[in-house]
Amino acid sequence: MKINSEIFRAYDIRGKYPRELNEEVTYKIGRAFVKFLRKKKLNIAVGHDMRLSSPKLFKALTDGITAEGANVINIGLATTPMLYFSTVRYGFDGGINITGSHTPGDSNGFKLVREKAIPISQETGIQEIKKIVMEDKFEKKPLGKISKKKILTDYINNALHSIDGQAIKELKIVIDTGNGMGGLVIPPLFKKLKCQIVPLYFELDGSFPHHIPNPLIAENLVDLQKEVSKNQADLGIALDGDADRVIFVDEKGKIISGDLITALLARKLLKNNPGEKILYDVRSSCVVKEEIEKSGGVPIIFRVGHSFIKEKMRKANILFAGELSGHYYLRENYYIESPLIIILKVLEMLSEAEKPFSEIIQSLRRFFASGELNFKVQDKEKALKKIEERYQDAKNIFHLDGLSVEYENWWFNVRPSNTEDLLRLNLEAVTKELMEVKKKELTALIKK
Repeated sequence: MKINSEIFRAYDIRGKYPRELNEEVTYKIGRAFVKFLRKKKLNIAVGHDMRLSSPKLFKALTDGITAEGANVINIGLATTPMLYFSTVRYGFDGGINITGSHTPGDSNGFKLVREKAIPISQETGIQEIKKIVMEDKFEKKPLGKISKKKILTDYINNALHSIDGQAIKELKIVIDTGNGMGGLVIPPLFKKLKCQIVPLYFELDGSFPHHIPNPLIAENLVDLQKEVSKNQADLGIALDGDADRVIFVDEKGKIISGDLITALLARKLLKNNPGEKILYDVRSSCVVKEEIEKSGGVPIIFRVGHSFIKEKMRKANILFAGELSGHYYLRENYYIESPLIIILKVLEMLSEAEKPFSEIIQSLRRFFASGELNFKVQDKEKALKKIEERYQDAKNIFHLDGLSVEYENWWFNVRPSNTEDLLRLNLEAVTKELMEVKKKELTALIKK
């Protein structure tokens, strides 16, 4: 059988089921994963989401893992952070979550970690796993065993221990889990709080009858925004398909970008942790750096991508990191995505502030951002070189992740997609007019 090599991506393995990703290739991925880890007597945690293809892929993957001699700990239906949590909390040698994350229902994939939930990316193992799969040279081994472990209660309690639950007031919250895995974790979490929940699409349904579980696309938040206004709620929360990302809207239904939440949480966390380092990605607003410094912290700007961020956090002992995309990581929570803890900390802040979310956020809306814009480009390197030549007079130019260019009153970052012929542009300026002018200017330059 011919294997589509494009399923092996920058941060995960992913493809359309069954055309690109099926039981046969999944079995080989299971074997290759064990071979890659090169340890005897391995215990591998495996979880899966609610997609229609996930049970079949679970069977094939665990058959492959056990055929290579490793033991499987089946954690059942799981969000991706649950899989990471179980791997590090119980000392397993690795873990795989079967999930298509935020993609449509006909896709599926695998998110892979080694011990301590250290991510396996293209640079740290996915290429090697791909090579083992393609070579297809496996020997007969004594079969590993499969056992089950329930982890939901421990996972929920771990989140609740991060805050004082009594400090959270009786807030009214609309929560949209998009028929994804958030529907598994949100009900037991809020059972322990006084908040009133208006549930949207909590039923686990891999056909996604209401909308694709990607809260970064504005149209997928329309129902949430309407329900927040209709119910006169204090805020709205949306989770993506595997519940590792969280996006907030204020009581007026206005979307709050992920970088503003990073800035808000930096304020809160630095109150009790002065002088600590906080990381944010190259797409984030200048307001993040300003708030970190104002709150007595050390700002660290860094490249996009969970595997790079987690490695940097471990090396530099970083307290907290936030991405524009709604991924948030905490040192206190094993450096893994911590959406439930972030939700609780935001609710704690709202309860303490005694003013609406929109008012709290307004002080952070000091700049005007373009949002992420994507451009189809054949020769990404050539395009980046052309852009850099055009802006040679900038105050600062750096290449941490693509090209970042800073002027006194505006900046932009253009970075190439890892998997497509795309350049992604993020731009920010001190006035809306300047942002629009520069957006138009860069759009014309990239398209030329």
